[in-house]
Amino acid sequence: MSTEALSGLQVIGVRYWGSELAGGDALSLDALAASGVYEAASVPVDVVEPRIADELWAEDEIANLGLIGGAIAGDAAAARHQGSAILMTGGHCVHSTGILGGLQDAHGPGARIGLVWFDAHGDFNTPNTTLTGMLGGMPVAVCAGMAWPRWREGSHIVAPLPTDRILLVDVRNLDPAEEQLIRATDTVIAAPAPGFPGQDLGQAVTDLASRCDMIYLHIDLDILDEAFVPDHITAEPDGPNLEQVGAAIDAVMATGKVVALAVVSIFNLGESSRATVASGIELVRACLESWRRHGQPKVALK
Repeated sequence: MSTEALSGLQVIGVRYWGSELAGGDALSLDALAASGVYEAASVPVDVVEPRIADELWAEDEIANLGLIGGAIAGDAAAARHQGSAILMTGGHCVHSTGILGGLQDAHGPGARIGLVWFDAHGDFNTPNTTLTGMLGGMPVAVCAGMAWPRWREGSHIVAPLPTDRILLVDVRNLDPAEEQLIRATDTVIAAPAPGFPGQDLGQAVTDLASRCDMIYLHIDLDILDEAFVPDHITAEPDGPNLEQVGAAIDAVMATGKVVALAVVSIFNLGESSRATVASGIELVRACLESWRRHGQPKVALK
């Protein structure tokens, strides 16, 4: 499959904390825009922020996550029909379902989409494996059709993602039952850099790309060691640094198959968040510069 240069970038800014509208710049959308980092793509940039009318919200959080996922999916599908690459910022991992749903809207439910998930956590829990009940620990399982069908279907995911098209990178903190579930599937865990546990990332990405026509690269900022994200609410020790994560990003972008990117959970919760926000901006810049060099695939629309 041939590649082409990026011609436009659709930024989907999610100003929601789960399904609650976030106050101020808690999710760094304003900081990202003010930094000028989107210009690193060197293409025209359009920014949208999906919104849900108050009267549509339900008391059920699962239904609400489906609503916001569906709104994100609509913006993502529109971007693909315009030929634009997709960057989701703001929000956090629960909003990833909307990007996958939007890709299926645009390219069809049978499109061979791969998911590369950079995170300190697997987010592969189900209600039967979770220790905490946190919905933020479940979106990969939702994408794979293992939990919360209302959330998945509301997000426009018609065909659950086959687990042999899921590559988890780092995931150094897994719940025991969650890890058992991952190991029982065809999901692959790769190391973010040499010396970390997991399969070699270069080989794992090459193998995934051979099974996919396009890739969605999702990055939770907590993949970084806690020293780089001191105010991240799920920061973990013993992680990679900015340079190592940047090299891992480049390995994924080098496939030439990335059509959608998310860098989420850039928490901006006060004056002490400066280091965390700076790390988020640096990772977005690294992604866009690498994406610009390697391009995106030419893939058919539905």
